[in-house]
Amino acid sequence: MAPHHYSTVFMKTTFEVSDKLFELYHRVHRLVNESMTEEGVSLARSKFLFFLSKLGPCRSTDIACALNFAPRTVTEAIDGLERDRLVMRKPDPDDRRAKIVSITETGRAVLMAAEHPRKQLLEEIFSALDDEQLDQLYGIVGKLVDKTDEIRKRKEAEDDADIAAAR
Repeated sequence: MAPHHYSTVFMKTTFEVSDKLFELYHRVHRLVNESMTEEGVSLARSKFLFFLSKLGPCRSTDIACALNFAPRTVTEAIDGLERDRLVMRKPDPDDRRAKIVSITETGRAVLMAAEHPRKQLLEEIFSALDDEQLDQLYGIVGKLVDKTDEIRKRKEAEDDADIAAAR
């Protein structure tokens, strides 16, 4: 009976910790989004701009794939960013049906303006931890990221095996 009791306590703790992590994520996300929006670009829109500023001009399908967004979502976001003159589309010289999307100078300026308050806010939030705690948290989160990658790869392999078996 005792092992079952300990298992139940462990599971409760696991769920409490995961709930607290989700709560933290959502609160930080909301605060960062609000601070960036005050500077002219939401967190979601900044992801597109940041991607384009780092990668350079590319097709919307490349953006959708890299950011794991539906192509329609990317097209709608690019439409809005283009309306605000933060990105521009040009014909793809290799495929006349496609367009190449690139960040504009205005887009770069807005992205840089929004980046400063984001960094300040994150510094303020994480100032609740000393250097040792920050290092520990980094290690712990890294382990959890690695575990999620391991689980995803296992699930993809299982899905591939199921598809192969169905043939």
